[in-house]
Amino acid sequence: MPGAPGGAWLRRVLTTQRRACLMARIPLSLSPRSLSPFRARWRGPPLPPGRATQSPSCPQAPPLTEAEAESQNPEGKQLVRVSWPGPPAGGRRIGPGAAVAGTHEAAGPLLGTMAAVNPRKLTEPRGKTLSIHVVTWNVASAAPPLDLSDLLQLNKENLSVDMYVIGLQEMNCGIMSLLSDTAFEDPWSSFFMDVLSPLTFVKVSSVRMQGLLLLFFAKHQHLPFVQILSTKSTPTGLFGYWGNKGGINICLKLYGYYVSIINCHLPPHMANNDQRLQHFDRILEMQNFEGQNIPNILDHDLILWFGDMNFRIEDFGLHFVRESIKNRCYSDLWEKDQLSIAKKHDPLLREFQEGPLLFPPTYKFDKNSNNYDTSEKKRKPAWTDRILWRLKRQPQANPHTPRLPAPHFCLTLRSYVSHMVYCISDHKPVTSTFDLELKPLVSAPLITLIPEGLWNMENDMLISYSLTPDFLSSPWDWIGLYKVGLRHINDYVSYVWVRDNQVSFNDGLSQVYFNVSNIPETEDQFLLCYYSNSLHSVVGISKPFKIQPGSSLAEDLLGEAQPHI
Repeated sequence: MPGAPGGAWLRRVLTTQRRACLMARIPLSLSPRSLSPFRARWRGPPLPPGRATQSPSCPQAPPLTEAEAESQNPEGKQLVRVSWPGPPAGGRRIGPGAAVAGTHEAAGPLLGTMAAVNPRKLTEPRGKTLSIHVVTWNVASAAPPLDLSDLLQLNKENLSVDMYVIGLQEMNCGIMSLLSDTAFEDPWSSFFMDVLSPLTFVKVSSVRMQGLLLLFFAKHQHLPFVQILSTKSTPTGLFGYWGNKGGINICLKLYGYYVSIINCHLPPHMANNDQRLQHFDRILEMQNFEGQNIPNILDHDLILWFGDMNFRIEDFGLHFVRESIKNRCYSDLWEKDQLSIAKKHDPLLREFQEGPLLFPPTYKFDKNSNNYDTSEKKRKPAWTDRILWRLKRQPQANPHTPRLPAPHFCLTLRSYVSHMVYCISDHKPVTSTFDLELKPLVSAPLITLIPEGLWNMENDMLISYSLTPDFLSSPWDWIGLYKVGLRHINDYVSYVWVRDNQVSFNDGLSQVYFNVSNIPETEDQFLLCYYSNSLHSVVGISKPFKIQPGSSLAEDLLGEAQPHI
């Protein structure tokens, strides 16, 4: 019976049964979370002795206050460093049966951790470092503001971001808005592309489900190493049939590593904590990719999970919570945060890491102000908007088998902050910036593109391209000509099908020509991109170049057909 002395303990024990089903791939439903028979089949990684619980701020107890953190970290950096040795050489994946507890490397005083086993200093080369900026924001049906520089870190000197991951919740999803967004880009996507495309960022993929939107941008030089494998929508509202709540996912390969990105909106209200955890399970379960050569999501190298999770602060009254926020005493509130409490008792949820909550609760504000809710309901402030991540657990070392050389894969959290400057919604946006250090499993593009000779507007333009031996081209592959600053892959100036306009091919080297009639005379720089129809991705990109102006244009030989993605 709820409220009975043993009831809470029994619920905590039974909740461990449900997440185990995710590892055994037994279908789940939205039935009560504690009734799943599967959770007991998986024993999650044990916590180190003497460390049974962790707050979201740092592993030490008691948690650091903000003043203590600043005194120990005068530069103000928030660093969370987690690493795993990665898959064996050759890119072979490790199955779920080999997965055991993970390792972590800690840097600085403000840390999030995974269960630690034999942390070691890595000596192999660092390889490539990618900076990833993650945004989550419940925009409450508002239109984009005039300036997003603070949100996207554009006001910082020496901007070094390689990729943007942007998740929005509660976009305007009225009938007229949805119809308009079906025919045209939605206002938020257009706004982000307008801001980021001049900085050489390209919208690589997007997925929308009613009010949920997920966008992935990357600098154009990374396009040949980003393969979009799948996009999914998982509705959990109205018994799993309505998309006002749920999650959307982009699954991709990044330099050969599997990465899943999930934007979610979980049920609201203080009393619905169990329902939030049920929906968390449901979204995670539905990310399995049956019939495709994609590992189970728990075998992916990195999961980024964020959104309006709607977890609340228990027990404390409204006055105490507001006074704690006013005095910047967040440590007392951390202990009653529902997500932090759930992670103490749930082995799988505990594997999802989070940075320190050193910013004020992000909900609920009066719109167009920085004042917490002054309406009749006077909702209690809470950290509803969160950004989590999970690295694949390290395979168990066999003492009788020497460890194979493995690539380095390390994630460092550089910042985890809210942005109080934005007041269009009753939520404040939250961002995280990560440094992902990896040794690429794929170091060369599948296609090498070279514009031949000096391109000008008087003659057809010749392109040479070579294919790697393991790449299978298709008649539906095409090469697009783009201005530098393209918004997305369909934003081409001209194109040619690779089997049309073909001049010659031998020994993996092919040549095609572009007709010049549809190419504008401009001083802009251009790029060539090879799009693979079978991989649904750009697999080759040229260096930027200019087309010299000419006195005449050749006859238009391009057909009316347009390449279809």
